[in-house]
Amino acid sequence: MNIVSLEELQREKVTDFFHQHWGSPKMVISSGVYDCASLDGFAVLNRDRVITGLITYVFKDAECEIISLDSLEEKKGIGTSLMEEVEKVAAENGCRRITLITTNDNLLALKFYQKRGFRISTIHRDAVEKARRIKPEIPMIGNDGIPIQDEIELEKGVTGDGK
Repeated sequence: MNIVSLEELQREKVTDFFHQHWGSPKMVISSGVYDCASLDGFAVLNRDRVITGLITYVFKDAECEIISLDSLEEKKGIGTSLMEEVEKVAAENGCRRITLITTNDNLLALKFYQKRGFRISTIHRDAVEKARRIKPEIPMIGNDGIPIQDEIELEKGVTGDGK
C-alpha cells in the first residue's frame, strides 16, 4: 500500500478530494472549524497516484484528534492502515490519547472505530444543528434515513508502539 504524507502531495489535489467527497474541505464539529486540506495527514495512492484514502489530524496538548477519514475502497485495509499511521505519529509526539468525532447516523464508522479499540466517550446532543449554522449544506438526513443530530466522540489510549 502506497501511503504518503499529505505534505508530499499538491494541496490542490487534497482540496479537490475534499470538494469531491465532502462538498468542501471545511469540517465543522464541536471541537472546532477546520480546513481539512490544510491539516496534517496521510493519503493512500493507487498505481495512478489517485487518492483512494485520506486521513487528517491535529494535535492539542497531549492529544491527537482525527478530523477526517475516508476510504474509497472498503474492506481493503485502507482505513486501518491510515489509522495506524496516525497512531504512530501520535505516539512519536507524546500523545496520551487519540480522539475523533462522528455523527449519530454513521453506524459503519462507529463499528469500524470500535473494532480498532476506540470507545465512546461523549455524546454531543444537537451538535450538528449548531454546525449547520456555520455549514448549512450539512444534510438533515444521513445514512439509512437516520436524522443527523448528534456527534459521538470516541477515544483510544496511545500505547507508544502505534497499536
